[in-house]
Amino acid sequence: MLTLADVIEALTGVRPIGATPGISEGVVDSRLAIPASLFVAIKGNRTDGHQYVSHAFANGARFALVQHEIDPSIPVVDLGKPISADHAFPPLPFALCVKDTTKALQTVAAFWRRKFTTRVIGITGSVGKSTTKELTAEILSQRYRTLKNQGNFNNEVGLPLTLLRLGPGYDRVVLEMGFYEPGEIASLCEIAKPQVGILTNIGTVHASRAGSQETIAHGKSELVRALPPAPTGSAILNIDDPFIREMANLTQAKVIYYGLDSKADLWADEIESRGLDGIHFKIHHGADAFNLQAPLIGRHSIHTILAAAAAALNEGLTWQEIILGLQHATSQLRLVAVKTRQGALILDDTYNASPESMLAALNLLNELPGRKIAVLGGMNELGQYEQLGHNKVGIRAAEVVDKLIAFQEKAQLIATAAQKAGLPGEFIEIIDDENEVIQALNLTLRPGDVVLVKGAHSLRMDRIVQAMEVEG
Repeated sequence: MLTLADVIEALTGVRPIGATPGISEGVVDSRLAIPASLFVAIKGNRTDGHQYVSHAFANGARFALVQHEIDPSIPVVDLGKPISADHAFPPLPFALCVKDTTKALQTVAAFWRRKFTTRVIGITGSVGKSTTKELTAEILSQRYRTLKNQGNFNNEVGLPLTLLRLGPGYDRVVLEMGFYEPGEIASLCEIAKPQVGILTNIGTVHASRAGSQETIAHGKSELVRALPPAPTGSAILNIDDPFIREMANLTQAKVIYYGLDSKADLWADEIESRGLDGIHFKIHHGADAFNLQAPLIGRHSIHTILAAAAAALNEGLTWQEIILGLQHATSQLRLVAVKTRQGALILDDTYNASPESMLAALNLLNELPGRKIAVLGGMNELGQYEQLGHNKVGIRAAEVVDKLIAFQEKAQLIATAAQKAGLPGEFIEIIDDENEVIQALNLTLRPGDVVLVKGAHSLRMDRIVQAMEVEG
């Protein structure tokens, strides 16, 4: 277990004698503080964590990292001043003052990571990295005790918090790594020191901040560049994505290709989507070939399965263990199917949206029986690809749906492209208010209909689904 002595040694280079109170985990939300936790006060755009130190302590936190003055009733140890090995600390709980709490958290996490020889698998990509993380961790768990980052704890704060939970009982760590700007993944790799890297694909999400697809690809490639040389390091690359395929030239690690191309080390064919019942396919690895059924839905899920299986093979799992992990997988896209009062089925994929994930969701909708309706919101952070990305979605929607509801301003680009691609105007509605969308669905839905609801997370389209499900 991480201790106060570890935290202070990481931040000052001095290991205090007798400073042994253990730390259960790190949190940045005082509401999530548990007994013996470390609360990291971070000043964000909306709120300042320093205002909640007392609340974290009330919930059981033992220590806090702060970077400026807080409630004067809380004892503070200034780590900006020299500290001796026999320093006398105040009674628990108390705060440690540092110059920058985020950097301090990262420093502690990197220090703690280096205490262990546990193998770390890093995962990044524009679409599918969360599902790949979940499935990889589930399959590895057939043999190894595996730590993974929870939810979207994939950034400069979430990833270090995950590593603070590392202990001698874990055999593998699976870490999703988010990307917003060049240098970010390199920084995460410096903290986590992954031996294995999985690259899913290169899309246009975050192009407004990162720039072009080429810039995004360069940023994602920081993962493979950071891997150690073979045989310790392994880069697991999607052969079907031209940007990722070329990353083999940027790493000294062993390269393992996966995809639908028979030139890959691990590939699949005879793919049959069985709607909400999962996907059937034939998987090939050298002389081995297996017919498999997995509970993940949609043809696009095959790349997730292949990436996770490649990682498992690389970590020494048998095919029997991999197949068992796949058959019992609970991982899925953030897509949930719910019934409505009218007997229609709603595909709730409202967590977020990019052109790639929109197209994948529309492809899934196309695979299902019934009248097809799509409620689509706009996509954010596409930068120079905003018009192109929305156009692609609109064109595919015209090929798939019987009715399109475009939700709020940016989705008008989707509606315009769909109409130009041949979807008659009488089957397109542009609606700005979520209550009007709910009303429109209540008026039009009938038994057997399938409705896809998807858009940027900021649009909160989950409220549309919740309203329809409640009425169901």
